[in-house]
Amino acid sequence: MDPFVTQTRKRIEVLEESTHGETEHQRKKFKVCENEEEEEEDTFITAEFSHPLPWQKIEAEGLDCDYALLFSKDEADRLFKQLEEEVEYFTGEKAQVRVFGKLYSVPRKQATYGNPGLMYSFSGVRLLARPWTPTVEYIRDSVTKATGRTFNFVLVNRYKDGNDHMGEHRDDEKELDPGSPIASVSFGAARDFVFRHRDTRGQRPRRPIDPVKLVLAHGSLLLMNQPTNTYWYHSLPARKRILTPRVNLTFRNVIQDSKS
Repeated sequence: MDPFVTQTRKRIEVLEESTHGETEHQRKKFKVCENEEEEEEDTFITAEFSHPLPWQKIEAEGLDCDYALLFSKDEADRLFKQLEEEVEYFTGEKAQVRVFGKLYSVPRKQATYGNPGLMYSFSGVRLLARPWTPTVEYIRDSVTKATGRTFNFVLVNRYKDGNDHMGEHRDDEKELDPGSPIASVSFGAARDFVFRHRDTRGQRPRRPIDPVKLVLAHGSLLLMNQPTNTYWYHSLPARKRILTPRVNLTFRNVIQDSKS
């Protein structure tokens, strides 16, 4: 049994004792995938989410994350609608990535916002932060209130449906402050999010370590703490049966005087 699943179940028992008598509509489902079987065979775990946020700790060897529902459904619906109206996504060359010297279209839409002058580079593309929009700034401040962490930059990804995806990668670019966590806020369609240890990749894996699979819900916050991005790759796989959009905001700290 995955140690995260065991620990989560223990936390849920405590939560159930303290919230006995609450109505069913107050309960949210947090989904933990224990293997790579079809989604219908995944395990559902029920947990309570209220204010202040009860965090779910996600741990494995070299992996340290915290998960919670940051916004109620009504507020998440409102913020999602406002993001759809406010966010301006990149087009042209800025909507492409370079892989082995060749340019490919990004299988999703992207935008960057942040403090003045901040630049973020990955896969051969340099993206300058636009000024914060009111809604993105509100979400950023909500993350800070929940975590006690401040952030100066955000990468916004929009997935039109389950065909849009993100391949395995680590957020380890040299512009990023290595001591700061990355805060991932999701709106819209719930999507699988998969962590894979670096020692399990390639045709000859060095060690057999199970992947850690989550489902990121509408209005949720996933805090990826150090040293997660040192040892674990993460991805958002394609899911053909997802027909509705998802918007994800990953708040980061970019080093102000980076010479990248």
